[in-house]
Amino acid sequence: MIEKVDLIYHVYYMEMEFVMVKILIVEDEKSIANLIYDALSNVGYRCKIVFDGKMAAEEIEENKYDLILLDVMLPEIDGFELIEYTLQFQTPVIFLTAKADVKYRVKGLKLGAEDYIVKPFDISELLARIEVVLRRYNKTSEIINTGNLTINLYSRCVKKDGEEVELTYKEFELLVLLIKNQGIALYREMIYETIWNNDFDSDTRTVDLHIQRLRKKLGLENQIKTVYRVGYIYKEQ
Repeated sequence: MIEKVDLIYHVYYMEMEFVMVKILIVEDEKSIANLIYDALSNVGYRCKIVFDGKMAAEEIEENKYDLILLDVMLPEIDGFELIEYTLQFQTPVIFLTAKADVKYRVKGLKLGAEDYIVKPFDISELLARIEVVLRRYNKTSEIINTGNLTINLYSRCVKKDGEEVELTYKEFELLVLLIKNQGIALYREMIYETIWNNDFDSDTRTVDLHIQRLRKKLGLENQIKTVYRVGYIYKEQ
């Protein structure tokens, strides 16, 4: 299973350019808050943590955020009360909570949350869901810069040292998936099912062959690492 918030998470730094999206993390469990902060900061988001609902309300009043990650069970003011307060600022909210009962999910969504994620969750899934919400609100950047690569997400153009490199549709999708989840070991099954939108067949070498071509075309032999019995991880040098 991919990294979860209740497991140790190893963070690797990569120089990447996004629009400086500001995300407020409202979470009273410091270990989880710090894990989320590291994961989001590591892919270019500007984040701040507050540990109770009252601090969150004050922070939201004083500063403009593009997204709020909000726990439900908080000291001072709980998440359900807080989201009603945040609606006036028109800031999208994703609930991150241990309250898994359907009635709480329904309540959170009816109160105006864009998404409702139950703990423990995969870091890669969280990043993907954040991206979906930000895209819905037109908050994402179309350019990623990493190492000597420039990737335009809209034109699907990839340049290495300023020179365009032709990638197939699947190669481009695979490259973006790896980079956006940099520092996280991605299982072959997850990669295959995400990019090819099919159930994974253990006998297929489709993922491995596409990884080989990406390494060769872009000179990423030292950046795309094989993780034994797992899959692949992207780590900038």
